[in-house]
Amino acid sequence: MTGPRLALAAALLWSCTSPVADANSWWSLAMNPIQRPEMYIIGAQPVCSQLPGLSPGQRKLCQLYQEHMVFIGEGARSAIKECQYQFRQRRWNCSTVDNTSVFGRVMKIGSRETAFTYAVSAAGVVNAISRACREGELSSCGCSRTARPKDLPRDWLWGGCGDNVEYGYRFAKEFVDAKEREKNYVRGSEEQARMLMNLQNNEAGRRAVYKLADVACKCHGVSGSCSLKTCWLQLADFRKVGDLLKEKYDSAAAMRISRKGKLELVNNRFNMPTQEDLVYVDPSPDYCLRNETTGSLGTQGRLCNKTSEGMDGCELMCCGRGYDQFKSVQVERCHCKFHWCCYVKCKKCTEIVDQYVCK
Repeated sequence: MTGPRLALAAALLWSCTSPVADANSWWSLAMNPIQRPEMYIIGAQPVCSQLPGLSPGQRKLCQLYQEHMVFIGEGARSAIKECQYQFRQRRWNCSTVDNTSVFGRVMKIGSRETAFTYAVSAAGVVNAISRACREGELSSCGCSRTARPKDLPRDWLWGGCGDNVEYGYRFAKEFVDAKEREKNYVRGSEEQARMLMNLQNNEAGRRAVYKLADVACKCHGVSGSCSLKTCWLQLADFRKVGDLLKEKYDSAAAMRISRKGKLELVNNRFNMPTQEDLVYVDPSPDYCLRNETTGSLGTQGRLCNKTSEGMDGCELMCCGRGYDQFKSVQVERCHCKFHWCCYVKCKKCTEIVDQYVCK
């Protein structure tokens, strides 16, 4: 056993004993219903002590910011949904497996997929908290106080109620990073490598939301003349954040821990990643077969595209095992007509289509 196989075997052996990726995670807030803020009693510990997946540091933050927890859950849900969208046509499709670890043992491997998951989850929290501030849901923040952009025309007003991405960024950094920062690991150890990897990817996710936030404006004037404009800072659609992080996933940098306790490039021919880039420390499993050790669910039974040469194609998705064909009935709206006034009437059309699943 040499080369990549040996490296992967070592990664899997370490992942089975690593304390860095605990079975429970704050991601589980997405899977369990959380009380609305108005139902909290300020300073009441039982609420926070009953929430699953929180580290000691995160539990303390929960006690201080109980009304934030429902929005952290919303951020985690949007992150999981986005992850599943971005990887819907990949062998690893970001499947959730339970209500505590959410993604299962696959997160114990410091792979590209894990890097993306940490980044998009941190981004989800920034997104949800920033918006909650603007909507007046949190007592500790309000509308954005971002300074007026220098390139904004002088006759345009600045100061509409914008998304408070500054507060969202700061709170997400405090909460999401708490789990990584509260433990001390031996300098140069594999555990420290994984901690630094997680912190780097958390930061990349937060910065993606911050970077994509942009100025939005609304016209005012008689009969829509737009003689006056009011502008504010607005978050980008979260799909754009997911698209950006998916690009970062494709160009993620392979790293290793140095004796000085810092991440360094495995291949020095590449540029050192910035704080906006994703990094990983372990090679990815191929996700072809179900493997309880790695947490891979395999691709058996997955739908594939017979005509595609991409990752969703039957050859790659099924890992060369072949596929079965079956016919399914699809019902769609068709022959739609607009009737005056004012409704659309459609018929239902039935079509028998061929579909393919991996053996």
